[in-house]
Amino acid sequence: MHIAYKSDVGKNRSTNEDYVNWFNNRGKQPLMILCDGMGGHRAGDVASEMAVSHIGEAWKDTSFSNPESVSTWLLNAIQKVNSLIFQKSLDFVDLDGMGTTLIAAAHVKGQLIIAHVGDSRAYYYRDFHMKQLTEDHSLVRELVKSGELTHEEAQNHPQRNFITRAVGVKEKIQVDLTSLPVAAGDLLILCTDGLSSVLGDEQLKQVLKSWMTIDEKVDKFIELANEAGGPDNISVLIAEFEQGEEAR
Repeated sequence: MHIAYKSDVGKNRSTNEDYVNWFNNRGKQPLMILCDGMGGHRAGDVASEMAVSHIGEAWKDTSFSNPESVSTWLLNAIQKVNSLIFQKSLDFVDLDGMGTTLIAAAHVKGQLIIAHVGDSRAYYYRDFHMKQLTEDHSLVRELVKSGELTHEEAQNHPQRNFITRAVGVKEKIQVDLTSLPVAAGDLLILCTDGLSSVLGDEQLKQVLKSWMTIDEKVDKFIELANEAGGPDNISVLIAEFEQGEEAR
């Protein structure tokens, strides 16, 4: 597997509250994590880095024989880091109200297991088709589901960045899980809303189907988001699956 990632502050932000990284465990099984922090001064970047670093370090000491055990591990790890962030926000006045979106994707025994909270997204690209794997935990998404807003109206809604779930803002957290089999040549894309809110699906697919390397595709996504105004921090991770990885 080849993994490329980058985080950019964007054009209209002075600090970067996103955090993204990936980790291998003892079984050489990768875990990719991307977070978009929120809160008061410097609180968002504390929350996002805590989430990525704590879960990633814990992952390093694991090895899994089946994908089902990964799902259980991710749920427990996210709940633990949720409690850590929540407690830290209570202990320090300047961190009050901090939280973060979180999306984590593990590759074990030919399966991708994805856990997510908030509106950071996972997409999957195979044979020139792209599919969004996650559903935003946002007010606007709820209004679309209930029929109160159209997809077009949602794109420009003044509360489109209001999320209904985040890690660290409550004592308990509800996490969504999904899984799918991988094949050689497939791409996994994780991104914060600094990308997905300014580039539509067709723009994303145009980059993904190009002959660029995944490192170049990550750079291109950042460039296009900034050209579209760069209103938020922009973070992207792309993983490319290679021949022979399906059985790991």
